[in-house]
Amino acid sequence: MLRYPSFWKISAQRLLHFAYWTRMNSSLVAYDDSDSDTETGEAENENLSSPEVGLENSAMNPVQHFASGGLNTKPTHKMQAVECIDSTGRSIVCEGSPAYQIQTNKMDLSDIYPWKDYSNQANKFSGNGSCSQKRVNQDKFVTIKGIRPYVPKRLRQETTSQVYEKKESEEQRESCATKAGIPEEQISTKVSEFIKPYLGSKYKSTEIPRNRVFQMSKHSGPVNKIQWCPVQGWSHMLLSASMDKTFKVWNAVDTGCCLKTYSCHSCAVRTAQWSLCGRRILSGGFDSMLNLTDVETGGQIFSSKNEFRVSTLKFHVSEPNIFICGGFSPEVKAWDIRNCKVIKTYKAAVQQTLDVLFLPEGKEFLTSTDAVSRDSADRTIIAWDFHSSAKISNQIFHERYTCPSLTLHPREPAFVAQTNGNYMALFSTQRPYKINKRKRYEGHKVEGFAVGCEFSPDGMLLVTGSSEGKVFFYNYHTARITQTLSAHNEACVSATFHPVLPSLLATCDWTGDIKIWQ
Repeated sequence: MLRYPSFWKISAQRLLHFAYWTRMNSSLVAYDDSDSDTETGEAENENLSSPEVGLENSAMNPVQHFASGGLNTKPTHKMQAVECIDSTGRSIVCEGSPAYQIQTNKMDLSDIYPWKDYSNQANKFSGNGSCSQKRVNQDKFVTIKGIRPYVPKRLRQETTSQVYEKKESEEQRESCATKAGIPEEQISTKVSEFIKPYLGSKYKSTEIPRNRVFQMSKHSGPVNKIQWCPVQGWSHMLLSASMDKTFKVWNAVDTGCCLKTYSCHSCAVRTAQWSLCGRRILSGGFDSMLNLTDVETGGQIFSSKNEFRVSTLKFHVSEPNIFICGGFSPEVKAWDIRNCKVIKTYKAAVQQTLDVLFLPEGKEFLTSTDAVSRDSADRTIIAWDFHSSAKISNQIFHERYTCPSLTLHPREPAFVAQTNGNYMALFSTQRPYKINKRKRYEGHKVEGFAVGCEFSPDGMLLVTGSSEGKVFFYNYHTARITQTLSAHNEACVSATFHPVLPSLLATCDWTGDIKIWQ
């Protein structure tokens, strides 16, 4: 008897097993490798032996076995018909598959590859008991019940991501629908019935409010700033910017309800301001984003990423398309919303700009900074030339206190600076911007809060909040406290008079409450 070396026998056995499983797989999945749309392929039905039949039961040696083209032994398992499910969901009959491969679970290609569309692809079936299929795509093939084709990892990940994105979009739509169900009024440009009698008439003397009219508490974070709409006919609308990443518009004259909520920032909204036309709102915050939002639609007219976190914004008094932006940077920038570009940069040796104030006619403006040294504060307030970007003066305020807010007198050439020394200082708007040492508005506490101050429309009263939650009314000429209003339990950071109604006041505090007083 001819003996073969042991390594030949091992190699032949490996080749035999490889051929056996190859033919086994070809009987389970029939496909055509042709790329043509007209070519068809037939899945050959081979009678294969069971895994128990090996070389030991064969009369031929390994060389003779492979030379003959396959296994010549009789199968020990009975062959029977197997139901196949094509990609369109139709059931076909295939013969020649082992009986032990039949399972009860049916599987369709549309379940495995949901991103593929097999609805328009035609299949052909031969009548001799074998499966025949028209090849259209490389990914199309017929699967037998219970056999799950291999899906590459990349395709599984894509499918998972698509399902996740679809689920996330559905959740967003549901959340939007839920938010849409919140009863909020629509932005109305109609003139309020309370404001109509005062339009066109001369502003009367300001009266100190004593009673609370509305309390609005929809903000979930501290309110940084509030402002009435500058258009007198629409001055029933009140703007509020909050640390809860939103700013809101309220009907603070008629109903005290929130008209619209704007959520275009990803971090706290530090400041927001009406445009001069009253149809847009400019906002900035700790996400370093600058957004100009349409009041009625909520769409973004202007949106740009700033280089620093924003703490103050002011529109130019005579050029409505230009605004000044300051924040956590030694630079103050002037933007043009028409081309979304910085047109001027003002540099100072400071770390942060706290507030910006345009002087009359807009040729000059002031900035208050955090530059305070141990001996002097020569850069606490800086005057700038708007067009040349040059410093006019930085020797305005020499006391060792920062000034979180500045406000302009409506009728006289003067402005007031709120200081962290628990008093307000009065300055002239004319060069060299001298401080009035005879008048000092003191009696309230600031204690590090960004407490704002403002004049009444007639210029007779100066109102300010305090860290204690009280509102203080000062007589402009005598610098004495006229009245004190216990408005809030926490720090009151802003108080503003209505531009038309003579006795209406809005206040906000560090807990997120806004109150209207009359």
